[in-house]
Amino acid sequence: MRGFGERLTKVFDRLGQLCVGIDPHPYLLEQWGLPDTAAGLREFGLSVVAATVDGDAGIIKPQVAFFERHGAAGFSALEDVIAAARHSGLLVIADAKRGDLGTSVEAYGQAWLTPGSPLEADAMTISAYMGVGSIQAPMELAEATGKGLFVLAATSNPEARSLQTARLGGGQTVASSIVSDVVEWNRAQGAERVMGSVGLVLGATVDFADYAIDLDSLSGVAATPVLAPGFGHQGASFSDLGRIYGAAVGSTVVAASRSILHAGPDGVAEAVAAQAAEVRACRA
Repeated sequence: MRGFGERLTKVFDRLGQLCVGIDPHPYLLEQWGLPDTAAGLREFGLSVVAATVDGDAGIIKPQVAFFERHGAAGFSALEDVIAAARHSGLLVIADAKRGDLGTSVEAYGQAWLTPGSPLEADAMTISAYMGVGSIQAPMELAEATGKGLFVLAATSNPEARSLQTARLGGGQTVASSIVSDVVEWNRAQGAERVMGSVGLVLGATVDFADYAIDLDSLSGVAATPVLAPGFGHQGASFSDLGRIYGAAVGSTVVAASRSILHAGPDGVAEAVAAQAAEVRACRA
């Protein structure tokens, strides 16, 4: 079975590193002429999937919260969007940001990472607020099923800074302790890997020096993948990819959503193609 890191590498090689966010904000649904209902979300999501394929990008990231607002019907719409994306050959990162411990977090992992599950994605975002050890069950499941995880570490929202830069007893920041635990996990899974299956969420608008994060540690054998929100609408520029992520730029998933989705249903495929090409050019 191919690991998530290997599959992600193949997508990077074939189509580049752009990840298209599917964030059906109510105002975007209105802008697209769609109702704020489960049916509207389904049409929105399926349109973005088709546009991503047409725009020669290989990764999507549905924001689960917008579907969850509509309860069971919203989850049904999300199931259809994920299934269509995976059937089209896209890699799906479910932006679920789940987090718990014991059998509860194990069940979250099973919901999103188990082959054949109604919500089966290729990877999910997850919180390790109770320590990276608390999410061991989902990490083991990801390894066993060829799936991936992206653990929140240094997020782009300004409210997180004081907590994520707080120092622990050994001098590490909270964020850097998560980074080092994830890097250690990937390296322990096998030195023959080009890229590990457990990644990190590191926002593009963050000054990693303030968080004491060593980006060099993410590269090399069993490199740790990075999910990088913050481009486009949130202010980061693709042209700054190398400056922001340094040695880790080659394993970075470059996420953009509203800067693409604002193009509307008739322009979204063109917007995907333009931004995918721009990311590829910045990495050339």
